[in-house]
Amino acid sequence: MRLTWRGKGAALAAAIVLGCTTTALAGSGGEAIELKPADQAAARAAIVRRRDLRSKRWTGGPIKPDLTPSPTCRNYRPKQSDLVLTGAAESNFRQSLLRSIDSGVKILRTARMVRIDWRREHLAPGVLSCQRRLLRASFGPSARVTSFVSVPFPRIAPYVAEYRGVVELPVSAGKRARFVVDFVFVSRRRSELSVGSLAPFAQRSKVAAEERRLIRIMLRRAKA
Repeated sequence: MRLTWRGKGAALAAAIVLGCTTTALAGSGGEAIELKPADQAAARAAIVRRRDLRSKRWTGGPIKPDLTPSPTCRNYRPKQSDLVLTGAAESNFRQSLLRSIDSGVKILRTARMVRIDWRREHLAPGVLSCQRRLLRASFGPSARVTSFVSVPFPRIAPYVAEYRGVVELPVSAGKRARFVVDFVFVSRRRSELSVGSLAPFAQRSKVAAEERRLIRIMLRRAKA
């Protein structure tokens, strides 16, 4: 799943508050799309559901996944055209206007394609610098990205990665606040799973624990 910022996902809450166009770190990267009923069902079964969230204040549910090609950078252009996407699903939930969670599932035709995709996207040397640049652009000129780093993540599957961005945004006249934008990626067999979240910076420890809990739930459900 492509590490680029797109029109749906974890930063939707900030878009509501700030009127900026923001996007999530997971999306299609231009794979050939050959959706299969069984893999579509498997993808929908693995996304985060409302009952997975511990608070009743969350609103939202499944949304249509955006399968259009993602933006790239001069130093980061993972090849995708030789991969085949056979299943895709996404969900998004919001709690107030400053907290959101997005989950995504992609299923590729073969496990070999998942291995290739992971190597091209997560191990490429330009991934962090490119995503920091795209994150800053997605929030608009008033935003300041103070960091974008790879975060250690428990080895719960053959392929795991987490990225955390810290963004400073205007929230009212003359006032700015910091937010964390996190993305967790876990791949196993033919399935690529992701959880992304936006939250106030002060909630970063709570957010990290919740992301780990949710991605484990998704992993248990992933059958492809």
